[in-house]
Amino acid sequence: MKVAPSIIAAKFTDFQNEIRHVETAGADLLHLDVMDGVFVPNITFGPMVVDAINELTQLELDAHLMITKPEKYLKQFIDAGLDWVSFHTEATDKTAHCIKYIQDRRVKAGLAINPGTKFETVKEHLEKLDYLLIMTVNPGFYGQKFMSEVLPKIEEAKKWIIEHRLDCLIEVDGGINEVNAKEVCNAGADIVVAGAGIFKAADYARAIEVLRCSKV
Repeated sequence: MKVAPSIIAAKFTDFQNEIRHVETAGADLLHLDVMDGVFVPNITFGPMVVDAINELTQLELDAHLMITKPEKYLKQFIDAGLDWVSFHTEATDKTAHCIKYIQDRRVKAGLAINPGTKFETVKEHLEKLDYLLIMTVNPGFYGQKFMSEVLPKIEEAKKWIIEHRLDCLIEVDGGINEVNAKEVCNAGADIVVAGAGIFKAADYARAIEVLRCSKV
């Protein structure tokens, strides 16, 4: 299982070293939470910061766009150096257009769904997606408690992907740590995102390895 540390939990006063530390600790991707203060009640950063982060690491950048009407901003964010981009189906009525644009730019396209959004709402798009991002907290702030009631949705998505022989990964984000990572992995996750579970740990390498080897 791949592990993507979310820099929203990093020390922003020591950003460069924090990114270097998770890179050397064995992270597979670097997860960027982009919030606009409209779709979610928080604001993080825009394309200029993404561009700066891209200069600091060799890791692929995995951005989760928690923004209204993502179709307006995809070009700027992809130009800044993203490798993976997910956006919310709840935030746009141009889901198919966004997926096509991202993939036409040779970037992996993902669709994110909130805990309260049913899997059925994204089934029609799965055959074209590179990954599905299933949230196990309500997006907007890191450090929230993992919502175990979302596990059946992960299982449902995995079953659908296998039955239809789709090439679509499942990424899971929200309150993931060494306590619940086994459940997430066993439910069908291919990638886990962790913020506090890594950046608040004393040993980043150990935290990443525990998450990666969580399947039983």
